[in-house]
Amino acid sequence: MYVVEHQAARRPSDLGDRVEIIDALYRFGLGQDLPDRDLFASSFAPDAELDFRPAAAKWGAAPPPMTGRDAIVDTILALFAGRVTTTHQVANPRVAVEGDTARLTALVEAQHLLTADHGTFALLKNRYDVDLVRDGDRWVMRRVVIDNVWFTGDPVAIFG
Repeated sequence: MYVVEHQAARRPSDLGDRVEIIDALYRFGLGQDLPDRDLFASSFAPDAELDFRPAAAKWGAAPPPMTGRDAIVDTILALFAGRVTTTHQVANPRVAVEGDTARLTALVEAQHLLTADHGTFALLKNRYDVDLVRDGDRWVMRRVVIDNVWFTGDPVAIFG
């Protein structure tokens, strides 16, 4: 499930891959925060799947998994557009690379603040479990499963 084993870099290109793998998650977060559709979309493979159900279940929500880069981007950006300001911070990334596929585990703190009412917010600390594939010189996320460690605030700041 999560990347916990140690993998020493074997050659200089491994380090570049690791940076690019983590950058896929940075593009995911910053693409939402700006909001920048192209940057956000650049984090996903065309056939990507994003599963937020494990996190949402912690407060009784049951959103369906999202499938396909365009559907993920359209759904998330529309959900927040003009309504929610977000900030994402990525910490403790762990990477395992096998050829043109990789796994990434990280903690992401996601802040959601209603634009019209700063008193309504949701602050989440989530574990991300990500499968990635190489796409030319960059890496893109093919499958993302988000599980919640803790949250505070009001989930209405996320789901409306």
